[in-house]
Amino acid sequence: MSADMMNWVLLCGVFTVALISPGPDFVMAVKNSILYSRRAGIFTAIGFSLGVVVHMVYTLAGLATLMLHVPLIFEIIKYAGAAYLIYVGIKSLRSTGFSESRISVDGSQNINLPSLSGRSALWSGFLTNVLNPKATLFFLAIFSQFITPQTSWWIQGGYALTCVVMTALWFSLVAMVLTHAPVRQFFLSFSKWIDRVCGGLFILLGLKLAFTKGVLSS
Repeated sequence: MSADMMNWVLLCGVFTVALISPGPDFVMAVKNSILYSRRAGIFTAIGFSLGVVVHMVYTLAGLATLMLHVPLIFEIIKYAGAAYLIYVGIKSLRSTGFSESRISVDGSQNINLPSLSGRSALWSGFLTNVLNPKATLFFLAIFSQFITPQTSWWIQGGYALTCVVMTALWFSLVAMVLTHAPVRQFFLSFSKWIDRVCGGLFILLGLKLAFTKGVLSS
């Protein structure tokens, strides 16, 4: 096995662990999938993957290193991300959930249930991912281990594409599982509390991000 292939396998392993770890992306995926629809969940997953594209572009272009050496840039991203998470959290905490009369017995979505357009779901996924400055450090740390000045651009592009595709596939799978009729029907009965729990988690994640001191400790 070549060194590039070995690095690719290691990258897949490390990134898999990162994907399944709880974080803002996972909370948003759960919220949009359960409280809206499978379509919303999948569009949210696409939004996450587009966010990863942005992270990949500036990481491979060397701009991530610039962020580390110019703290102001990183701080702006950090506080913007924290503000967005807290904003989403507050909106979720104000949710009243769905009444039982608005949920069909067989678990299918009643036309009176709130909907989330594909564009809105995609945008929520994109902002949640791209405004997470910890992703900057993660990708910089990971790619610095697998990429050298001698690594060809097509190999670097392959690594980046792998992360984008894995993100889309993983969170699409999450959406598919959570919107399986019996599973979604069960969770919809607790919709108000799911929204509020997710809202609380968003606020906590936002506050944790806002009060993280220093770039390297983020």
